[in-house]
Amino acid sequence: MTTTAGALLTEPDVAAFRAAMARFPTGVTLLTQGSGDDTIVMTLNSLTSVSLDPLLLLVSVKADGRMRPRVSLGGSFAVNVLTEAHRDLAQEFCRPDRSEGQAAMLRLGAVEGVTGNAVIPSAEAYFECDLYAEYEAGDHTLLVGRIVALSGGPAEADPLVFHRGGYTRLPLDRTKGA
Repeated sequence: MTTTAGALLTEPDVAAFRAAMARFPTGVTLLTQGSGDDTIVMTLNSLTSVSLDPLLLLVSVKADGRMRPRVSLGGSFAVNVLTEAHRDLAQEFCRPDRSEGQAAMLRLGAVEGVTGNAVIPSAEAYFECDLYAEYEAGDHTLLVGRIVALSGGPAEADPLVFHRGGYTRLPLDRTKGA
């Protein structure tokens, strides 16, 4: 099907869907499960606030990937919101051959959080979650986490943003709120 800018596709395909979604800027995170020798990590940009009472967030992972069964079995996970300074980590942990275990902990500069999952103290923020619910959604699984601990990072950090298939920066106005 041929398309033109602004055209309505009545039968969208995967390529058209991906191209359209690429126009939606997102933050970039690292999802972790376990710590020490049991650490696994993946780059993720599907993070959604779900509820304030209780405090819930949602992430989406491949149903047949490594992370979903580990979160299901472990019953918890952590989400680390990345800054511009973490761009290399985002690129590294989206590869299939990404490091795991102690090597991943060292590479991230991570520590064990209260849920037993790796957290990155230099992250923009991190959320430690107990698994609240799982929902199958096509080729992905939606993991809803109940936030049991969180931390905000350095106020001056620039967030890492993904847009149109690449990493970008926000033009931040540091005079706001001053």
